[in-house]
Amino acid sequence: MLNFAANLTMLFTEVPFLNRFAAAADAGFKHVEFLFPYDYDMDDIKNRLSENGLKQVLFNLPCGDWAAGERGIASHPDRITEFRDGVRAAIEWAEKLGVHQVNCLAGKRLASVPREVQRKTFIANLQYAADQMARHKLLLLIEPINHFDIPDFFPNTSSQAFDILKETGRSNISLQYDIYHAFKESEPVENVLRESIARIGHIQIADAPGRHQPGTGEINYKTILKLIDDLGYKGFVSMEYVPEPDTITSLDWIKKYGYSL
Repeated sequence: MLNFAANLTMLFTEVPFLNRFAAAADAGFKHVEFLFPYDYDMDDIKNRLSENGLKQVLFNLPCGDWAAGERGIASHPDRITEFRDGVRAAIEWAEKLGVHQVNCLAGKRLASVPREVQRKTFIANLQYAADQMARHKLLLLIEPINHFDIPDFFPNTSSQAFDILKETGRSNISLQYDIYHAFKESEPVENVLRESIARIGHIQIADAPGRHQPGTGEINYKTILKLIDDLGYKGFVSMEYVPEPDTITSLDWIKKYGYSL
């Protein structure tokens, strides 16, 4: 049986962020994720989870100035100290919230820095983060993002990400596989799942091209979700989509596909 989670950054936006925990619980969710916890009070977030019987399953490392368009700093050679500070903050939050995995976004290409320098910086930073997180029994994730939605982001595909994982030489780093991004990059999603499910630590879903709930686009989620289940995947499948027309209505697909929360 698949374990579903709600991404509170994208779902339940009908209410303010801190009210989304209760909204998710009322809808039947037991597990949630969101992009970043760092602007909130630790005890407040922990209490929201506890009061609503929810388990936090994922958040991201600090990614620089998100509002200004930054999408990670892990590949930026002039921001290594800032990255390491972010690792420490993420570990503190993970321990407070009982989270066992944290995602790392590499960031965008820098015109002033050779690509290989950025790649080496990313790998070295991943090694540092993985080593620090291993002390706390945490799993580090990396996520490919398609080049249409975020131009100049790297990596874009799962094959690129798997090459990076191999180069790190660390056993506590896995892939966060966002099927929406993979589809936009024309990846053979079903083949990737069959061949690499053991190296996938977390899965996110949205349909394409509109990034709405399954059943609104071109991705065959009935087949893909069944395959994920049949492969014995034990991680979480997170709904990271833009609900259409609203969150509660968008959840109708779960029952239609034969699943429950």
